[in-house]
Amino acid sequence: MKDKIRVIVAEDNKILAQQICQTIDNSDFAQVIAIAHNGREAVEHLREMHTDVLILDLVMPVIDGIGVLEIIQSEKIAISRIMVLSAIGHEDIIRRVMSLNVHYYMIKPFDLKIVLSRIKSMSTQEEDIFISAPVKNYNDRHKKSLDENITSIFLLIGIPAHIKGYQFLRIAVKKVMETPTLINAITKELYPCVAEEFETTPSKVERAIRHAIEVAWSRGKIENINEIFGYNIYTKNDKPSNGEFIALIADKLTIEGA
Repeated sequence: MKDKIRVIVAEDNKILAQQICQTIDNSDFAQVIAIAHNGREAVEHLREMHTDVLILDLVMPVIDGIGVLEIIQSEKIAISRIMVLSAIGHEDIIRRVMSLNVHYYMIKPFDLKIVLSRIKSMSTQEEDIFISAPVKNYNDRHKKSLDENITSIFLLIGIPAHIKGYQFLRIAVKKVMETPTLINAITKELYPCVAEEFETTPSKVERAIRHAIEVAWSRGKIENINEIFGYNIYTKNDKPSNGEFIALIADKLTIEGA
């Protein structure tokens, strides 16, 4: 009997992860050898186990999906096929992901039967069969929400979803888009507004946002940041202030009509 396809599932939603695993394990050609609920766990499993197919979410704690893909590439971890299952349909994200040797990109919500079919097909087809992502005409059938656009930018920049600054930045960007003058009163008005929503202090909001920016720069994704904003505005040693960073993201989303 032919060996079953060995699958690792990396998905932080435990209910969805379990559904995916049950579907795979109920098949006669594939089996789940490990489950990861954050990016670090996924990388550890991949380093330790021979894997045929990795099923990967993009928005995960500790290390996001793009971070996992970059580690796979930099460490040359042996893996036959990678399938990304994500709620994000932003074109920049898809291009970035597909450049990291992903073979299939599927938008959530999805049909588990189709996921299973793709696993089977990927194990038998040539390397480039699934480079074309199944997101053609995505924008025609799905208007991206503001939250999705913000998430896409944060993911490309390299701000992990599990840190406090991620959520503080999300709310700060939304508030500046709603009331642009807040950017001129960041300490007196914007930080207190965000702090009130999270029942914390303005100083903690300021520090957490600063930390999020520091994390992004430390991950070395400066080229992604410059690409997002359309010109070379920053270098590795040239970090924006909190206000500059919030204003840049808010302006970009406003111009794009988010």
